[in-house]
Amino acid sequence: MSTNNLGLTLEQSVKYQGRFGQWAWIFHRLSGLGVLLFLTIHIIDTSWVYFAPSMYAEALKLYKSVPFGIGELLLAAALIYHGLNGIRVALVDFEPNLTQYHRHMWIAVWALFVIGYAVTLWIMVPELLNAAGLI
Repeated sequence: MSTNNLGLTLEQSVKYQGRFGQWAWIFHRLSGLGVLLFLTIHIIDTSWVYFAPSMYAEALKLYKSVPFGIGELLLAAALIYHGLNGIRVALVDFEPNLTQYHRHMWIAVWALFVIGYAVTLWIMVPELLNAAGLI
């Protein structure tokens, strides 16, 4: 078995029982990849303003659809979690003694995430329901 095998890597990451540190790392990595995917799409579609204005107009229509609205909700979740967890990681990097409070800090990240995402949902969901024709 090769350690470069993606399947093996994913299998081992699920089997490893690192608890909070493991899950914090997995969520941080996934949220970062989600933000990176959004930024890539955003850069490409923004370039269409100059290179293909008609494609940009079509993209804007597509972005107002319900599936993309759900994607925006997921993007907001990724941004909020990634930002808050990034602050936690930076604090631990600058003050290594904080590692003894790792679990408490991660719980605080999730508490702040729930509060921040609740506000986000309160603002974004009515727009999504309006776009779906449910309001």
